[in-house]
Amino acid sequence: MSNSIGEKFQVTSFGSSHGKALGAVIDGCPANLELTVEDIQKELDKRKPGTSSVTTPRKEADEVQILSGIFEGKTDGTPIAGVIFNKNQHSKDYSMFKNTPRPSHGDFGWMTKYGNYDYNGGGRGSGRVTIGHVIGGAIAKKLLKTQGIEIISHVTQIGNIKADPKDFDEIKENVEKNPVRCGDLKAAKEMEELIVAKKQEGDSVGGIVEIITTGVPAGLGEPVFERLDGDLARILMNIGAVKGVEIGLGFDVANHTGSEINDEYQIADNKITTKTNNSGGIIGGMSNGMPIVSRIAIKPTPSISKCQDSINLEKMENEKIEIKGRHDPCICPRVTVVGESSTAIVLADHMIRSGFIHPSNLEI
Repeated sequence: MSNSIGEKFQVTSFGSSHGKALGAVIDGCPANLELTVEDIQKELDKRKPGTSSVTTPRKEADEVQILSGIFEGKTDGTPIAGVIFNKNQHSKDYSMFKNTPRPSHGDFGWMTKYGNYDYNGGGRGSGRVTIGHVIGGAIAKKLLKTQGIEIISHVTQIGNIKADPKDFDEIKENVEKNPVRCGDLKAAKEMEELIVAKKQEGDSVGGIVEIITTGVPAGLGEPVFERLDGDLARILMNIGAVKGVEIGLGFDVANHTGSEINDEYQIADNKITTKTNNSGGIIGGMSNGMPIVSRIAIKPTPSISKCQDSINLEKMENEKIEIKGRHDPCICPRVTVVGESSTAIVLADHMIRSGFIHPSNLEI
């Protein structure tokens, strides 16, 4: 089972939804990065449950403890270990799924591949394991910030409700003003109403999250394997709820001609840029200095309270199930920070690999 990602900046995730704890070990972060528990906690607070009407009612403070890697307020070049202890598990809600896989969950795959499967809350397959992504991503974001790189994500669609396009600064300001974390406040209100309505129906709804990164230098990534867009697609697709990834125009490129969407070069203010950014800041597998734009399609939460068809693996017969417990009616708002974190991990890794960040000591 693979639980690590990254070459120079590596994140290893551990823990399960209803286990004792979850967290991450980050190896490869250079020494002398100013870093506090609060830097990591503020990112974790964006994904913790029980914060609004559009999230699961499970109450977890998700307070991180740093076990190693920081000395006198700075990283010391050794592995950084962060852990969060679970405190509000309701494992009894899942006893009925010991032999009955939940529709559109990973249960059946886990049971078939490993046999010994922690079915409580989905175990290691739960969205709760993205705590590790966020711990690693918080450190990566702080590292990238030293190079003037900034990442913001926002919900652009819930169900059939779409947000109007906004510029980077407006998105950054507005996502903190609504529980959906949408950059368009008018659309955010409609999205919230739709999510609450689906929750009351015992159903769920999916959507789209966009991640925008500014300040990335040209030259990150490789032209064949280890392409920057390939590595981003990989880590974003590794988020459990994601069913599709787009870079730039994404699938919409199929609707255009080359003359319509080619990103033409120009020199403005003595800088090389492109007139448009349809490629989302990545050309030929490498960054071109423009903002990196990606989008992820998030499926509706599969845990719904409506009656569904499944099977009983012990009896080998069909069976009806009703999923009880505490679940998000829409995962999108809490996935925003996971998307940011995942993007940051890949970019930090490539910044070190490409020589933009010293691998051992930021002060060199």
